[in-house]
Amino acid sequence: MSEFLYLYRLPADSPNMPDSARNMQERLQKWTAWFKELEARGHLRTMGHPLESGGTVVGEGGRTVHDGPYAESKDIVLGYSVVQARDLAEARAAAGGCPILGYGGMVEVRPIRQM
Repeated sequence: MSEFLYLYRLPADSPNMPDSARNMQERLQKWTAWFKELEARGHLRTMGHPLESGGTVVGEGGRTVHDGPYAESKDIVLGYSVVQARDLAEARAAAGGCPILGYGGMVEVRPIRQM
């Protein structure tokens, strides 16, 4: 089994950002059910965490700093998880049930290189 990082992305201009307590509760229920399914199928390694929308990008040996949200990015990374799968195809298939796909988002699936 290999490990993969799921990055949950939503377009920065998306009208589908959670905007109410009810909306958040409904989405949380969908995410919880999906994580339970991943765990039952032996894929979930680390559920991960949601990410704040702000932050900083440091480049050029620390000489360049950009505060977020990041104008150069078309998507906002809302959170991450670590899963395990036989290969990229299986990891991609497991991402197909992610709730973010139902409201215009996407899951970036990245193999984690073992060092």
